[in-house]
Amino acid sequence: MEYRTIIEPFRIQSVAPLRMTDEGQRRAALERAGYNLFNLRSVDVMIDLLTDSGTGAMSRDQWAALQHGDESYAGSPSFELFRSAVQELFPFQHVLPTHQGRAAEKILFSVIGGPGKAIPSNTHFDTTRANIEYTGAEAVDLVIAEAHDPARLHPFKGNMDTAALDAFLAARQGSVPAVFVTITNNSGGGQPVSLDNLRQTRDVCRKHGVPLFLDACRFAENAWFIREREPGQQGRDVADIVREMASLADGMTMSAKKDPLGNIGGWLALNDDELAEQCRAMLILTEGFPTYGGLAGRDLEALAQGLKEVVDHDYLRYRIRSTAYLGEALLRAGIPVVQPIGGHAVYLDARALLPHVPPLQYPGQALAVALYEAGGIRGCEIGSVMFGRQPDGTEKPASLELVRLAVPRRTYTQSHVDYVIEVCEAVAARASALKGYRISSEPPRLRHFGARFEPLG
Repeated sequence: MEYRTIIEPFRIQSVAPLRMTDEGQRRAALERAGYNLFNLRSVDVMIDLLTDSGTGAMSRDQWAALQHGDESYAGSPSFELFRSAVQELFPFQHVLPTHQGRAAEKILFSVIGGPGKAIPSNTHFDTTRANIEYTGAEAVDLVIAEAHDPARLHPFKGNMDTAALDAFLAARQGSVPAVFVTITNNSGGGQPVSLDNLRQTRDVCRKHGVPLFLDACRFAENAWFIREREPGQQGRDVADIVREMASLADGMTMSAKKDPLGNIGGWLALNDDELAEQCRAMLILTEGFPTYGGLAGRDLEALAQGLKEVVDHDYLRYRIRSTAYLGEALLRAGIPVVQPIGGHAVYLDARALLPHVPPLQYPGQALAVALYEAGGIRGCEIGSVMFGRQPDGTEKPASLELVRLAVPRRTYTQSHVDYVIEVCEAVAARASALKGYRISSEPPRLRHFGARFEPLG
């Protein structure tokens, strides 16, 4: 018998205090921050759903693993343990540790990118896109059409449009050094990619002689969705599904601050010997020696343990179901969200909730600010602030205007989530009164991290 109540498959052994604030304090904090939630001090945030990256709670066994860390500059046994844990799930020949995922992206695209090159994906996320464009290459998104409709129900809205990919690779023959598939598709609502779509994408890449890479930071959640939703996959062990996903690719980048359950870390893994040697040289220049790569030995040990824990079925069942609990409650309240509910986050559809705010007055930013002011909840705009600025300096509306409520792993309880639901309901009830924003200053790249805003009206 299944019960409605979701219980966490763990007990709490240590807690951190939350500072309770009122609306006046939060309004003052917003003004100091230039209405950019990235600029807020974390102590001024009550429920922090800005990101699930590096914000989760490590387990008892991960904390114990820290004590095993060997901090030798070269040849540390902590690296050997880490590499074995990675290759147990992702059996690529070369594993290069980095301090986080964007460092792996920087190294890879510095080697394979450059002017005239193009790198297609189902959807590139912000740092991936920025690292590609920084080299002068073009980042291209080729997700299926269903992904552009937030309310559309499709089990794998993260899938690559393989017909479009085939046509693109034919048209850009010789200028595409790699194809990327992001699992799950963060920019499109945390939507998974099916095994069948990965196979088709692999076949298109083989046809054109182009390597396939995974941006795999939420690999376990993607594998769980495959197990639950894809015909013929029910009952499979998640670790086996992960290994099959990896077998379809030639390499991967990883932010270990997501599914590997770390507070820091990442890696680049690949099979090509020559490419690995070039990337290893760049690793030494920018991160560190190949057996630590910008991480302490203790971090490598904690990640090795996290890779064992993240494929546990009890954990994944709790993880996916607890995120769905938040999304389903918002849907019942009439609040539009991206459907189906993703694994790591619930994405509010700001375009549908604030139709009176034009895209270039940033409805996602307006909604995110309102949630913080009303209840101290920090989310993340994923819309025209994040993706509106084009490489040539022009601006155009993003395809989606979303606010991501990313749920840190093993961090908040059901009462925290119930509070988030109440705050969202309160803000939605006065959505028609919310006004847009203008950008008063912004950096030239990744502007959402450092821009400052002014409220309109």
